[in-house]
Amino acid sequence: MFPYISLTEQDEREMLEKIGVESIDDLFRDIPEDVSMNRPLDLPKAKSELEVAAYLRGLAEDNVCPCQMPSFLGAGAYDHYIPSIIKHITGRTEFYTSYTPYQPEVSQGTLQYIFEYQTLITRLTGMEIANASLYDGGSAIGEAALMCVNGNKKKNVVISKTVHPHSRMVARTYLKAQGFDLIEVDMKDGVTDLDALKAAVTEDTGAVVIQSPNFFGFIENLESATEIAHGVKKCDMIASCDPMSLAILKKPGAIGVDVVVGEAQPFGIPVAAGGPYLGYIAVNKKHLRKLPGRIVGQTEDRDGKRSWVLTLSAREQHIRREKATSNICSNQGLNVLAATVYMITMGKKGMREVAEQCTKKAHYCFNELTKSGKFKPFSSAPFFKEFAVVTDKPVEELNNKLKEAGIIGGFGAAKFYEGIGNVMIIAVTEKRTKEEIDKFVKIMEEA
Repeated sequence: MFPYISLTEQDEREMLEKIGVESIDDLFRDIPEDVSMNRPLDLPKAKSELEVAAYLRGLAEDNVCPCQMPSFLGAGAYDHYIPSIIKHITGRTEFYTSYTPYQPEVSQGTLQYIFEYQTLITRLTGMEIANASLYDGGSAIGEAALMCVNGNKKKNVVISKTVHPHSRMVARTYLKAQGFDLIEVDMKDGVTDLDALKAAVTEDTGAVVIQSPNFFGFIENLESATEIAHGVKKCDMIASCDPMSLAILKKPGAIGVDVVVGEAQPFGIPVAAGGPYLGYIAVNKKHLRKLPGRIVGQTEDRDGKRSWVLTLSAREQHIRREKATSNICSNQGLNVLAATVYMITMGKKGMREVAEQCTKKAHYCFNELTKSGKFKPFSSAPFFKEFAVVTDKPVEELNNKLKEAGIIGGFGAAKFYEGIGNVMIIAVTEKRTKEEIDKFVKIMEEA
């Protein structure tokens, strides 16, 4: 069966003649020879649709999702409970197929939920303004860093090594492309080394980036880091926070943080083979006109009825293409809706309960796991729903034992931290039961 019919040589020849080139290679003549591939693609022999479907099904079956096994894997993506109402509402065609609005007067339903999302994020973070989302937590850090140094005309951004490694890579790419430096600061006892941070922050520093809870799950001293950042004139403090943790931890806005970013995947968005994710960003008023993306406001129409309007999109490409430094027009609208429905459905009490259950269960797991002394704490710092332990055995070996027993294990930190040894990062959300945690600990002990 051949349901896909490719172009014929005659088709190609006619198209090339139409645009005035002689060969396909002429279309790529701007690519330097030293980076272009000068050999045929190494593709396997063509397969039928039936064979391709079977091959892809086999690849898919290699994956194990949290719906099949209890998961203790976090490191940036978390297996939280998703109320069934979220799928029901996001699956409605008026939302599922809607496009991000450019015109201020249309799509009242979309504008309303973006407005409500912005409101909820500002209340959660204690900040004054939030936009309509970013691609993910990494791009949120990159955009925030760029926004700060473009605004205060400084030369570099200082970031802790306890920030998620992927986010640091994204931030480095954002900044390097526009001529700014990213300076990394070491950690000490699993959290940012504040002495090293103080030494790294200079008059050239435009922003300091700290993640709390950090990549290892430990809670950073955001107050002290903010004081260090603000010790330099015009230097901004950027805090990357798991939004779920803000249901019980102090709001960053209350301690003087200038920009709060993070990954809102825990709010009703499933762990799905690497995405999609939902970055959030909230700022104080001084960053209003530099904030990437769009902002929706509430108003009244000429009949006095409450309505919503696209109020500001100062850096969007459809407004100032030549000056736009952000390109987030697709805006993750459906994920914004999911997060909004999650926050409204759970309410303050519900989110606090989730956060408390995560904390209590994670600490129970930690205490049981370190009781015998076989697994040692990686840090003495407090933690929220995730922590790291040191083990004598390779993390991969432990994870294989766990998988054989029907459990998804933790994350091996050595993948990103050279010389760190056998350190496993373990996440425990509200979904984990006492029986699942006890089984996890038992297998780890016996491995």
